[in-house]
Amino acid sequence: MVNIYEKELIVKGGESVDQSITQKLTLVDRKQLELEGVRHVGSFDEREIVLDTTMGVLYLKGEGLHISKLNLDEGTLSVQGYINTLEYKEGKSARGRGRNMLSRIMK
Repeated sequence: MVNIYEKELIVKGGESVDQSITQKLTLVDRKQLELEGVRHVGSFDEREIVLDTTMGVLYLKGEGLHISKLNLDEGTLSVQGYINTLEYKEGKSARGRGRNMLSRIMK
């Protein structure tokens, strides 16, 4: 099991508020992933799932991947399939990835 935690400083009305932002990632036998802290699903197919999370953009890569549970109100996600790679990238957003691909197909 892998647990990831992050502290973030949030500014409200010019006043700093220390608020703990937690991300929990549980990977079982590289076949089942439970994730808390999901903000948005950028794109997904059987080989790659791209997520905006509280800790940055997360790329999940593998084989036969499918999202078995998604609740963006609670920020939770469950993935089934064989997971090869979990990779965080800074400074990018997963938002709009699927729309760009769709617009290229429609041209």
